[in-house]
Amino acid sequence: MTQEKLIKVSNGYFMLFMLALFIAGAIFSLVKSSEWGLIFLFLTILSLPGFFLVNPNTSKVILLFGKYIGTVKENGFYWANPLYKKKGISLRASNFDSERVKVNDKLGNPIMISTIAVWKVKDTYRAAFDVDNYENFVRVQSDAAVRKLASLYPYDNFEDDGQAEEITLRASVNEVSEALEKELAERLEMAGIEVLEARIGYLAYAQEIASAMLKRQQATAIIAARHKIVEGAVSMVEMAIDKLGKHNIVDLDEERKAAMVSNLMVVLCSDKDAAPIVNTGTLNH
Repeated sequence: MTQEKLIKVSNGYFMLFMLALFIAGAIFSLVKSSEWGLIFLFLTILSLPGFFLVNPNTSKVILLFGKYIGTVKENGFYWANPLYKKKGISLRASNFDSERVKVNDKLGNPIMISTIAVWKVKDTYRAAFDVDNYENFVRVQSDAAVRKLASLYPYDNFEDDGQAEEITLRASVNEVSEALEKELAERLEMAGIEVLEARIGYLAYAQEIASAMLKRQQATAIIAARHKIVEGAVSMVEMAIDKLGKHNIVDLDEERKAAMVSNLMVVLCSDKDAAPIVNTGTLNH
């Protein structure tokens, strides 16, 4: 037997009615001092362990002297062989939030990462007998899966890396979540666990390099912003010179054009507002 087998057992309400008859028979026989009193009393005691409940989204795995008999998943009130051992397994969806672990990403940078998984038992036989403790199995395998995932992708891309990665842990949320869910599903399949959702719950650089990486990100952002500013400033200077020449507003020689370009670039690219200076003399003085 390598997978679960669904079985049906006796209705508990019918056996509860029979139990009431056994009790009434035992009382009546004992009052009459009949030998049937002991028989009815024995049947009453023997019947009691056979009753059990199956609540919604739960199941009972039935064993007889170590042999797997089957699984009852349909909720209700039942009665089965009193010698059966009944092991309850929940079929509800469960959340698992792993602890933050320190691992190295693809580029070797130490990062802190954790995962959040939503899972439920799909095959009760595997969950009960193929692993020692399926809940602990989920915790251990989730930790192993997130460690492997972190080593496959870099934390982030930087323009000075040379060859940029298409998928990163920080930016590619959907792709990384799909990869994590697939990896976790493969690991938990042997325990009869179905992974409903898996994603990264926490992601950050490790404390020893967090400050340096923050400065690097800030520098990259500043360089990118400066690049855009320079592109815009050059375009505006070019437009200004073209407009002045087209409408014959002022006739500029090469030296004056160079001076105007220099002044405009300083004004447009500066971090601070330019202070205007009124020239009351000539352009040369």
